[in-house]
Amino acid sequence: MAADLKGRKLYIPRMSHEGAACMAAVFQSIGVDAQPSPPGDDRTLELAKAYLAGDECLPQAIVLGNFLKVAEQPDYDPQKTAFMLPTSNGPCRFGHYLPLVRKIFKERQEDVLLFAPTSTDGYSSISENAMDFIRTAWPAVLASDILRKMLLITRPYANRPEDADAVYDTRLPKICNAIAQSGVSHKQRLQDIRKELIGMRDAFRNVAGDRTQEKVVIGVVGEIFCRHNNFSNHDIFRLIEAQGGVVWISDIAEWVLYTSDEEVVRLVDQKRQFSLDMLKVQLKQAIMRADEKKLMQPFRDDFRNFQEPHHVRQVLNLASPYLPRDGSNGEMVMSTGKALWYYQQGAAGIIDISPFTCMNGIITEAVYPRISRDFGGFPIRVFYFDGNQPALQGDLEIFIELAKNYQRNQLRQTAR
Repeated sequence: MAADLKGRKLYIPRMSHEGAACMAAVFQSIGVDAQPSPPGDDRTLELAKAYLAGDECLPQAIVLGNFLKVAEQPDYDPQKTAFMLPTSNGPCRFGHYLPLVRKIFKERQEDVLLFAPTSTDGYSSISENAMDFIRTAWPAVLASDILRKMLLITRPYANRPEDADAVYDTRLPKICNAIAQSGVSHKQRLQDIRKELIGMRDAFRNVAGDRTQEKVVIGVVGEIFCRHNNFSNHDIFRLIEAQGGVVWISDIAEWVLYTSDEEVVRLVDQKRQFSLDMLKVQLKQAIMRADEKKLMQPFRDDFRNFQEPHHVRQVLNLASPYLPRDGSNGEMVMSTGKALWYYQQGAAGIIDISPFTCMNGIITEAVYPRISRDFGGFPIRVFYFDGNQPALQGDLEIFIELAKNYQRNQLRQTAR
């Protein structure tokens, strides 16, 4: 597969802009010409709907439509183009993306390469430098999460929100350049990424604003693509900020840690807890924790009120009374547990962002009323998105007001 990528430009699905940019930089570090796919817009959905039956989920339409936008570019050459489209097992419709996209481009008689890395072969399909790729990808995920978090805790308090956006736009390429370096040790690359993150941190700290403003923290959970893709969720973060909220979103690193912990559970279930495979998983997790500690340490003060769990099992344990991991898995159990984590950390409410008819959203929506009752009317609301313009403004105003009232009531009870 690595040989097939040579001479082709690889497009990375734009789940979040910073995430796709950092992942493209990871590919660049092993000599692959990679960049994020185009951003979503009305043309994205127009192109996708020409090939879809209508029952596909919104992320699938956006990924396909943005690939088709690449095919509209004047310099597009199918034989010099590749699209990254990871796949998975299980009931989620995500597993159907790859065969559908392959079928569509075959019907178009376009010889594009669909690149589908998978963990089942240790990502050996990526290149002979698969381990270098994996070792670089984790710090890239962390860096993109940290950048996003700094933006979301700075912009609501800024005198001019566009100043925070400008820091993001300026600093993201610098972080990507540190990730994309080739011919350097992993230790050096991590140091360079950390250096750029510190520069980004200082730039955000210098954004003029008033941190004494009264705000409500809104935890955001849900389907991973929809909650991170600004086009699919109609830029709901800015709407929350306009109503006096601060967004605290479940990050992408959380999902990586969850899938790694699932490896441990599978090995234990297979009675292989003392196997070589278990040793490899434990070694990988130790390296991941060390990288995370090094990159997160400079943000200890900035994230003091936005602490993440020390271990993903803290989230899973919180979910257990409502959705135990041995009876459910994936985003539904993570969203349930993270909603409770946000409650414990003092959030004023939870918004779950999901594609219309998403299995994960439907199941968690059935569980949330019980959680809300168990915790004194803690506000939780599911917002579904299908590509049409929803009436978000009014619904958000009502929800944020509920969150503000809940926070005021909690403060009164604490003062007694």
